[in-house]
Amino acid sequence: MLMTSPPVLREFTLRGVLLGAVITLAFTAANVYLGLKVGLTFASAIPAAVISMALLYRFKDSNILENNLVQTQASAAGTLSAVIFVLPALLMLGLWNGFPFWQTALICAAGGTLGVLYTIPLRRVMVVQSSLPYPEGVAAAEVLRVGQAQRSHAANASASLRNLGWGTGLAALFSFFSGGLRILGEAVNFWIPAGGVVFRVAAGFSPALLAAGYLMGAAAGIAVLLGLIVCWGIAVPWLTAHATLAEGQSLNALATQLWAGKVRFMGAGVIAIAALWTVASLIRPILRAIANQPTAGTPQLQGETDKDLSRGWMLAIGGVALAVLLGVTLQFVQEHMPDLGTASSMALAALCVVFAAFFGFLVAAACGYMAGLVGSSASPISGIGIIATILMGLTLLALHRLVPAFSSSIAGQMGVALVLFMVSVILAMAAISNDNLQDLKTGYLVGATPWRQQVVLIIGCVVGALVIPPVLDLLYNAYGFAGALPRAGMDEAQALAAPQATLMQQIASGIFSGGLDWAMLGLGVAIGAVAIAVDALLRRSGRGALPPLAVGLGIYLPPTIGLTLTFGAILGWCIQRAIQQRAARHGQDWAAAAEERGLLLAAGLIVGESLMGLLLAAVIGFSGQDAPLALVGADFAAAPWLGLLAFAGIALFFHRSMLRR
Repeated sequence: MLMTSPPVLREFTLRGVLLGAVITLAFTAANVYLGLKVGLTFASAIPAAVISMALLYRFKDSNILENNLVQTQASAAGTLSAVIFVLPALLMLGLWNGFPFWQTALICAAGGTLGVLYTIPLRRVMVVQSSLPYPEGVAAAEVLRVGQAQRSHAANASASLRNLGWGTGLAALFSFFSGGLRILGEAVNFWIPAGGVVFRVAAGFSPALLAAGYLMGAAAGIAVLLGLIVCWGIAVPWLTAHATLAEGQSLNALATQLWAGKVRFMGAGVIAIAALWTVASLIRPILRAIANQPTAGTPQLQGETDKDLSRGWMLAIGGVALAVLLGVTLQFVQEHMPDLGTASSMALAALCVVFAAFFGFLVAAACGYMAGLVGSSASPISGIGIIATILMGLTLLALHRLVPAFSSSIAGQMGVALVLFMVSVILAMAAISNDNLQDLKTGYLVGATPWRQQVVLIIGCVVGALVIPPVLDLLYNAYGFAGALPRAGMDEAQALAAPQATLMQQIASGIFSGGLDWAMLGLGVAIGAVAIAVDALLRRSGRGALPPLAVGLGIYLPPTIGLTLTFGAILGWCIQRAIQQRAARHGQDWAAAAEERGLLLAAGLIVGESLMGLLLAAVIGFSGQDAPLALVGADFAAAPWLGLLAFAGIALFFHRSMLRR
């Protein structure tokens, strides 16, 4: 009897690449607008997977692997747009009066490509061999699996689709009533005054964050909660007690100002030392993975689902990206620092590129770990930007003082401008690294070919890079940015806030003027070192873990994000305990089914909020209004309580659905 091998599924197709490019264009434009307006972007991988399945469903030969490549390529839209957190600062400095197309596009393309390449050696270490949850990567894989099962009429497809659909529908409905109609509040804040200090307890009502907390686990949730306690229970009250209120300023406003201007730097210090520790602990397996990377002519010994881009292709593509980056940086230096000679300009540009390339590799490992822990959406890319700005600023400040040829050029505004220019490159690397390992986790779970995913993500970087400059120019000329208006007489109240770009400019300027708060950064490093030591002791004794990066996230992220992640993690811990107790009565098959239900419901919550976020972003973009669908004003007092009630209902539904017979 002849054994027939299973049919080979088409994975890399022209129609898939074209569809991915179209989705990338649309999602990049939406993310650029949303990021400049409110300082947030949405993860585009899951919406892209849903759209891909809906459009390719009509082709009989389409399959899960082709859909996975489409979402991999389109996911660049939600991440590469993070460069908007820095680039507008060059207009605020008065250095640019618009966004030069090729300079902006090549920064994004070269930085994004290097971000992809840096994560290739990390795949086996941080995806295949790691126990990190990768909440969005797992959710995307479940979406693709359910869609494929529905197509093939699998026996359990309808039940799986129903679980996914419940989560998606509930999250989308909640997001529409909260972010669209504004009937439901998106967060609740409690300010607790005690004498001359104030304590804050705040929680956001985000189904996606609830699901991400469930997936990331109890240890990370407790670490985030510890960071929140350090931040809002100790640091902010202490600083508030020793600060002076401005005229007409409330205690709550002062506490928020101190958190944003001081305590977040402490969180950045924790993230920095934890990121360095993460890289140090992974350095051996990373170097081993690089050494074992096959060359272009080496026969592949591993299966199709374990093939990365070969070392030869990585070096060739990386060399081109670095050459492009060097050319763009040299053009920037020569254009804005004409006093430097040709040799000095080349040396300065080369030093900047070397620093960006080296720091970019460290960022890749740190961002991959953070994305694996809490997901791409909750990963603090702006925190990485703060660290990069500080390190790049210190490097250029040292060059200014040590190298006579640079002493007159790398100073004041020009030094700040060069720092911001190079940090935009590093942020492009960070953003793609943050996303790529999520995509590779999805591919690993559905049986995709890694090297094909890596190729289409580079394509996504190039396509996204081409659309970012014109969208930035369009938004700048239409609205302007806070502190940078293109024309006289424009209404500054309508300007886009670009909050991260303003912060990066302040940090870079503080370094060159000597006004940066190094004490808070140093305190953060000390707290991070303590968290690292405690984590090592707990792991060695087998009593659990305290991920130090999660402690930094608890300090750095807004409390409306941190507390919701913690609540999701605690909910997951309670559910897991209940499943273990009931497994003895109902059997292991019931326990496995309950675990699958939880995974599908969590995936649905992430999918629903992501899709509704995309739709609302499109409505906001077309209307040009902050809340075009709102039925009530910002003073609707019942909104927070209605939001809390609805959010609690979703959590209760999640709990009961997982534990049903």
